[in-house]
Amino acid sequence: MSFFCGVEYVLLFGCSRWAWKRCTHVGSDDSETWPSAIPDEFEPVPRLCRLILAVYETDLRNPQCPPDGGYRVNTDWVLKHADYEQTQGRSPPYLIYADHDRKEIVMAIRGLNLVKDSDYKLLLDNRLGMQMFDGGYVHHGLLKSAVWLLNEESETLKRVWEETGREYQLILAGHSLGSGVAALMAVVMVNHRDRLGGIPRNKIRCYALAPARCMSLNLAVKYADVIHSIVLQDDFLPRTATPLEDIFKSIFCLPCLIFLVCLRDTFIPEGRKLRDPRRLYAPGRMYHIVERKFCRCGRFPPEVRTAIPVDGRFEHIVLSCNATSDHGIIWIERESEKALGIMRENKYQTMTVPPKIQKLERLQTIEKEHKDALQKAVSLNIPHAVPADGELVEIEETETEAAGPDNGDRPKAKPESSSRRTNWDELVEKLFKRSESGKLLLNKESHTH
Repeated sequence: MSFFCGVEYVLLFGCSRWAWKRCTHVGSDDSETWPSAIPDEFEPVPRLCRLILAVYETDLRNPQCPPDGGYRVNTDWVLKHADYEQTQGRSPPYLIYADHDRKEIVMAIRGLNLVKDSDYKLLLDNRLGMQMFDGGYVHHGLLKSAVWLLNEESETLKRVWEETGREYQLILAGHSLGSGVAALMAVVMVNHRDRLGGIPRNKIRCYALAPARCMSLNLAVKYADVIHSIVLQDDFLPRTATPLEDIFKSIFCLPCLIFLVCLRDTFIPEGRKLRDPRRLYAPGRMYHIVERKFCRCGRFPPEVRTAIPVDGRFEHIVLSCNATSDHGIIWIERESEKALGIMRENKYQTMTVPPKIQKLERLQTIEKEHKDALQKAVSLNIPHAVPADGELVEIEETETEAAGPDNGDRPKAKPESSSRRTNWDELVEKLFKRSESGKLLLNKESHTH
């Protein structure tokens, strides 16, 4: 009898300890050890939020629901404002904007529309584990949407970049569903820069706001110098590895599903998660906006932490009443604006070195963080992880292989000056080869099979 009582006490203690750890886990715990971001690297986030919000408007000259301070855009610089009728359900609506003050060409893509069947079709078209790209796995439907957008707008982006003297940055920004499309667009662009006039890698940037999990961990780390994900406190979407299609097909309400996912993930070992090549993650470098703390009510002045996490990359669902509200683009815009103002104020109060030197040191730190993250991914035996010293080599090899077979002795392709329209479907297909079973394989991997 005493034996069974002892077992009961052990089980009760274990369950109580689990419940305490899960219920007291707050969003700020995920980035507790991360360093703070600086204003220069976080500066684009609030205005990109406003550009994404501008996509929701039907007429930017007469806005119906502008954020505080307005959209702050010059409507004469809007190159295209596409709605659902123009996208034909192939992608969320988007806006192309040439910011001549900051020398940026921005494509902003809106998030999920809960009343549009076409948006759900993008989510449901996943076929997890069947779409391999660039040595990793990606969300099939989001990749198709990204390729469709490139077929539609890459010539416009290339033309504007060349007309502006090849000096502007090309920025892709998206929220929620649009963040996954933007991130995969950035990956395809980086691998085929010659089709965009030879734009340098460091001039392509992607900002994924409330990002969807859309690529495997090796790709999320590999493209951390290009893709930046912004997460507000307890946002559920970057934290749940449950496929998006399962979330929206579930018979449970979203809070109940989040709790069940939290319960299930608790019993999955960390090593098993890392070894699963088909497990999708939020992409790139992470920026975590923290504004609430454990056992403290209300919102506090937000702070922004940044890192390129490998293990423990937003793996734990936060059981919070704000898990869904923190996903909203309106809240992200407000809190990022506050955080940027606080960072600027602190910078001016503590500045002791000239800004140019400070900026140079930060760039060197960012490069080192990226190399360290790549090396850590290799040391953790993450499938298809790329070592730091082989990253750029692999990208160049991928571009060369995409030009066609038997081209090992050919010089690297120069930017095309032809007016022939680029077919991005063909460019993406050149990165794959179908095996006898119909599975998609990367070209360079197929030679060993």
